[in-house]
Amino acid sequence: MTAIPLTVPPRSSSATGPGASVSAALRRVSFTFAADGAHAACLAAEADGRWFVESWRLGGAAGEACAPQPLRPGAGGLRSEDVHAQLVALTDGRVLICRHEDARQQLIVRGTDGQADLSAGRLPLAGLRLLPLPAPGAGGPVALALGTDGQSSTSVWLVSADGVSAPQQVAELPGLFGGGVWLDRGGRLLALDGLQRLGDGTGRVKTIVLDLVSGGLSPLLELTEHSNDRLVACDPGSGLILVRSDAPGEDRLGWGRLGSAEPLHFPECLRGGRHFLRPVAIEPGRNRVAVQADWGAGSTLALWEPGGTRLEPLPIPPGRFGGVAHWSAAGLRMPYSAPDHPAAMASIDVDLLLSGETRPLPQPEKPRLAPVQGGSAGLASVVQVIPQPVETGWRLDGSTRRSDGRPWESARTVTLPGAAGPVEGVVYGGDAWLSAEHLVMALHGGPADAWHLEFEPTLQRLAAEGMAVVAPNQRGSTGYGVEHAQAVQHAWGGPDLEDVLALLQSIGGQRESLGLGRVALFGVSYGAFLALLAAGTAPDLVTRVAAVSPFLSGARLAAEAGPAVRGLTERMGAATDLPDGPRDVLLLCHRLTAEVLVVHGDRDEVVPVTQSRLLRQELLRIGRVEGADFQYVEAARAGHEVLAEEGAPLLQELLASFLRSVRTV
Repeated sequence: MTAIPLTVPPRSSSATGPGASVSAALRRVSFTFAADGAHAACLAAEADGRWFVESWRLGGAAGEACAPQPLRPGAGGLRSEDVHAQLVALTDGRVLICRHEDARQQLIVRGTDGQADLSAGRLPLAGLRLLPLPAPGAGGPVALALGTDGQSSTSVWLVSADGVSAPQQVAELPGLFGGGVWLDRGGRLLALDGLQRLGDGTGRVKTIVLDLVSGGLSPLLELTEHSNDRLVACDPGSGLILVRSDAPGEDRLGWGRLGSAEPLHFPECLRGGRHFLRPVAIEPGRNRVAVQADWGAGSTLALWEPGGTRLEPLPIPPGRFGGVAHWSAAGLRMPYSAPDHPAAMASIDVDLLLSGETRPLPQPEKPRLAPVQGGSAGLASVVQVIPQPVETGWRLDGSTRRSDGRPWESARTVTLPGAAGPVEGVVYGGDAWLSAEHLVMALHGGPADAWHLEFEPTLQRLAAEGMAVVAPNQRGSTGYGVEHAQAVQHAWGGPDLEDVLALLQSIGGQRESLGLGRVALFGVSYGAFLALLAAGTAPDLVTRVAAVSPFLSGARLAAEAGPAVRGLTERMGAATDLPDGPRDVLLLCHRLTAEVLVVHGDRDEVVPVTQSRLLRQELLRIGRVEGADFQYVEAARAGHEVLAEEGAPLLQELLASFLRSVRTV
């Protein structure tokens, strides 16, 4: 057994102090905006895979750039944050952090000056959800926390950021509540989504109102007795509300006014069709609504006004938005990512973007001159005026560039032939991806997940090494409607494996006709399980398999996993055998002729490392030679997100080297 300790070189002291330079973040997740929109926060990871907190100064004027600042405490500054930590951006640039530690939650406040963290208390709760208060007062609470035991009750707490005050409980609610939309600017009335359990074991969701002063509950949305009704957005100034309900016969967006006797409206334009519509921000004073529309790998953005009968698309570059936003006089701010643009902050001037015009940026006080090739014509030949930059209505701030100055590898979506119809895929390698010398098919985890048109460090690394990558969203992937996503319900390794095999057959046949080699497979978690199944089912179509954090079968995973993962496997019927037999990697080991690389973290909290250890033992038992037929790497102190944790570059280099290699015998 080979174990690789993932040791990371220490950072220089200049990277932790108040004057730290802007981070070179390759991944950013969990964006949150301060109540006044002056700051935002997120979790960011540089190339070393270590996650840290980042605070963004958004500026208050249109055209002013957004600037990220890494927040690392002066004491213990090398600590890596967990990627699942919750954040609340505070109005002064500080960040409230919630860390899950066993069966309790630790709350800390991270400052912008490099000083030691302040404690905001600990809560002995299994789960906690943080909401920023809409108008935090000086020295008072800054956030609301919804705590749950996961079973029967929800507690409500006010959290302060002074480093002295402990969380103050203000209510104890019977049942489970989530969501959270403020109905007033003062932070007294909060709309919550309450789960009502029914006698048949199912449940429905209704929105109620919590009065934080009295602790009382009152109903807000109940369109029909049997419908699921949620409040998704509210503008306290005008009373505009946006709701999501299945009362019209299907899940749809509607709108109305707080306190109005008029019924809610469900216009056809908010039906969405195949797109999932997500209201992300309401423009103050004008009540225009920014709506994110998701379908498949990408996102689009549109504008809608109350009473309007159509969505007005905004001309934005292909990519993926983050599902949260803030709209102020400085413009609409949203996290955005594209395959060749690491996640950053998009600033959108909606009116300018819709007009299609440009607007000059303010000129500097002195002329800006640049030297050019000299000559005999005098001064005019050695200087030129640099063209004045202009605004187009779209700007992306803070997106990290490659250290070598070259552009990131681009990607696009393509339509691929699945077993039961076309599937969408993301491809790297330009128009000639199919005929590249090395072609890797990447399979995502989940199964309730998908590849998106966003920056993906591991796929970027493979593409930068000269490999073409095709990343299909086979059946079981999310983002393509309920039928597509639920195709693997009680059928893990069924319709999705059929799609993968059909793609391998189609792509492999075309490559064979061109005299090119077979496809290599790369998968993570569920994708690794699927890759191993495909390589064992159709060994003549696959040259190599890189399996990261794999499990061997749904039944084996359910037997060893923790409660959360075991619950997922039960809900999805992972242990159900298909009519033609179980989907078990161990039963196909003898058919694996492709060389295999298995990588697993020894502290994987989702898929126990014993799954990979058992695979290694079986390969040895049937006579496979470690180091020749397969490689096994157990990453020390690494969890399930082994390619997004400390030491990720080492493993990405290992993957790239393995997938580029060609077996000579």
